[in-house]
Amino acid sequence: MASPALSISPSHHPLLFSFSFSFSPPKLNSLSISNLRLQFSYSSNLTTLPKPSKLGFVQAQGPTSGEIRAETAEKREPMVPPYNVLITGSSKGIGYALAKEFLKSGDNVIICSRSYERVESAVKSLIEEFGEQRVWGTQCDVRKGQDIKALVAFAQEKLRYVDIWINNAGSNAYSFRPLAETSDEDLMEVVTTNTLGLMICCREAIKMMLSQPRGGHIFNVDGAGSDGRPTPRFAAYGATKRSVVHLTKSLQAELQMQDVKNVIVHNLSPGMVTTELLMSGATTKQAKFFINVLAEPPEVVAEYLVPIIRSIPSNGSTRPTYVRFLTGLKAYSQIFSRLAFGARRNRHVLED
Repeated sequence: MASPALSISPSHHPLLFSFSFSFSPPKLNSLSISNLRLQFSYSSNLTTLPKPSKLGFVQAQGPTSGEIRAETAEKREPMVPPYNVLITGSSKGIGYALAKEFLKSGDNVIICSRSYERVESAVKSLIEEFGEQRVWGTQCDVRKGQDIKALVAFAQEKLRYVDIWINNAGSNAYSFRPLAETSDEDLMEVVTTNTLGLMICCREAIKMMLSQPRGGHIFNVDGAGSDGRPTPRFAAYGATKRSVVHLTKSLQAELQMQDVKNVIVHNLSPGMVTTELLMSGATTKQAKFFINVLAEPPEVVAEYLVPIIRSIPSNGSTRPTYVRFLTGLKAYSQIFSRLAFGARRNRHVLED
């Protein structure tokens, strides 16, 4: 029997693949697929967020920031569970699933979303399952600096400090079309949410964590395009997700230059998640192929990621980490199984 051979180049958020494959299984008709090139682009269902309660905001700024860092280094408290967790874009999809997993682990969680109705509904469901004293929610638009400052104040009021801040809010304006056909409104929605919103969230999270004796960990969620591969039909989304990785690296370098050791910025890659946004793009043969082969429900992804996220502060780690759900090896195995044995066909959508 000829040895199977597969050459694959997954991304950090492996939604686009180029691979060649040849395989001759025993007792079957010979199968030869060479130089096969399949491409699929996808964006996660990442929701954005408006209007937290306007509470006071305490920040470190100007000449006092260095003093705060020195004082924090001397008085640094060990970070032990239960953790205080804040997740943006968490009224549904992967953000909501992450919130549930943190709550299952005994942590305290703040969720937020642009939609007041969705926040209210999500908080009600989580309180019914996990209790009133462990989860809170507020309306917030990550594109607005005042909303994020109010979100920080809300978190400080409810929890005093935040150990883990996950920047999950994002948008593709539920639009899958060439850039030339994309409206001004959709472009503004995508860029201001995914790029400007992320910058504002990181700025305010770092300010808050610098003043915390425990410090804190920030996780920036990546997406299709984060590795520089093309994202046809949603080029703007891919460009903004490419900027996520660059921004994270820049913040890591800035904190290192400032000798900040108790605030760490990480990347978080949930891979392909079967959210409304992903499924709305399942209109081509390639899209359906990759959704069935690689995508997983939010609950499955969150169950895998949360223990890894929680292990970082519990281990006292001060090194930036890139946490991935869909690794290259996992993607390789699942694509191989599909091409060789027809596995995972029609799992989420019917294929032609």
